[in-house]
Amino acid sequence: MHAYDTKDLERLFGLPASAVRALARSGNIDPVRRAGRLHYSFQDLLVLRTASALRAANISSQRINRTLQKLRSALPAGSALNRLSLTALGNRIAIREGQTLRESDSGQYALALEIVEEKGRLHVIARQDPTAKAESESSADELYARALALEDSDPQGARTGYESCLKADPAHVEARINLGRLLHMAGRLDEAEHVYRSAGKAEPLLLFNLAVLLEDLDREPDAIAAYREALAQDPEFADAHFNLARLYERARDAKASLRHLLAYRRMMDDRGA
Repeated sequence: MHAYDTKDLERLFGLPASAVRALARSGNIDPVRRAGRLHYSFQDLLVLRTASALRAANISSQRINRTLQKLRSALPAGSALNRLSLTALGNRIAIREGQTLRESDSGQYALALEIVEEKGRLHVIARQDPTAKAESESSADELYARALALEDSDPQGARTGYESCLKADPAHVEARINLGRLLHMAGRLDEAEHVYRSAGKAEPLLLFNLAVLLEDLDREPDAIAAYREALAQDPEFADAHFNLARLYERARDAKASLRHLLAYRRMMDDRGA
């Protein structure tokens, strides 16, 4: 699962916090709170992307939630919404079935102007004006979503996807974090460091991952600096406090080690851990 805050989701999908909360209240997404952050499954991200596309077609949040609830209740036990494909037909929502579209409210079938198949994945079918010019390139967020879907089955494909995403948008922080992590896991440590350090703006999680990488490169002073920079941006980053306590203990700086260990314990107590 992946951690996002409301600003992340608004930047990725254009969804305000109120729309995300409505999806969660209606049971259409099921984020899990861990260590003070909400974590979303890939299925949740796909539903959020669908909701974003439908909202862009001027379909109300209430109607989107009602339709998703109706579809979820009709699915076999254990099935997820990501097995369905949805599209906007004017101000209506349609469900893909084979090579046809069925209106969600009336049940009537309509001819789709464009159907794109991605087997087993939730995919919004963009119904375009037939005179409109088709886009030749995918957006950075589309490339990110495709790469994310490949992580478990095809790590190399996921890395390639994240690289394409960063070419389209070098400021895409999530793609940079995930690419660096996959390179790190593959033992390509120098490449991972380059990916992290090429960020125009370093964010706490990116800095934390960089620090872990630097530890694996036996560059503990550099790792300490990266953890400290992460905490400068997010003083409540508990794992950074824990790792700093460990590194300062190795460096025989007992005072600094105790300070960060106490900070970590306080945060864990506050979160009921």
